[in-house]
Amino acid sequence: MKSVALTAFPRTLNKRNGTKKVRSNGRIPAVIYGRHNKPENLEVGSTDLKNVIHGSISETILVDLALGTTKRLALLKDIQHHPLSGQVLHLDLHEVVETEKVTINVPVETTGEAVGVKTGGGVLEHVLFKLKVRATPKDLPEVITIDVSSLDIGKSIHLGDIAVPAGVEILGNKDISVVSVAAPLTEAQEAATTEAAGAAAGQPEMLKEKKEEGAAGAAAKPGAAKAAAPAAAAAKPADKKK
Repeated sequence: MKSVALTAFPRTLNKRNGTKKVRSNGRIPAVIYGRHNKPENLEVGSTDLKNVIHGSISETILVDLALGTTKRLALLKDIQHHPLSGQVLHLDLHEVVETEKVTINVPVETTGEAVGVKTGGGVLEHVLFKLKVRATPKDLPEVITIDVSSLDIGKSIHLGDIAVPAGVEILGNKDISVVSVAAPLTEAQEAATTEAAGAAAGQPEMLKEKKEEGAAGAAAKPGAAKAAAPAAAAAKPADKKK
């Protein structure tokens, strides 16, 4: 993985109001941590960070961090976004050593058109979208690309089938399916799927109706008791007259 230059500054404003002030000044609050140094609060330029993210395939990015007169190698591990605006709110930097192996999740992409889809009408099923990979920082791949051109109906590409560059290790059970081609649904299967979906959609309405009926019955009982009370009270004087 090629490293990208990024400049950071020490951060003294740490509480909630402080981080808001950092963002209002056009910077993003960040923290750097690792095995060899204590965690430090930092801030990075918002525009600089956007340029780094937009130029990368994934948000796991290796950066040459310039912090004053020192240089530190780090991975962008966790980028928090605002749920509505998408604006970056906070950044985690995992400091790494060039000679030590690290583990990250790498996105998986497919290339080519599976023969089972092209000629057999099958459906390409992408089971895993990220793979856990271990390597030194410079050897980490940004993305793992799988060629599915030869994949026929009922066939799969498993974790152990994926070729990776030297020095890179894919972690996990080698028999796990990553990409497969499923047979097309028959008319009977499609009808059953549609029927099941319709039944599932209608179930909440039925439950709602039953709930409303039960509520109406419960509401009727107190009213009936109140109506019966005056009638019983009116009947007592008549009995006395007799």
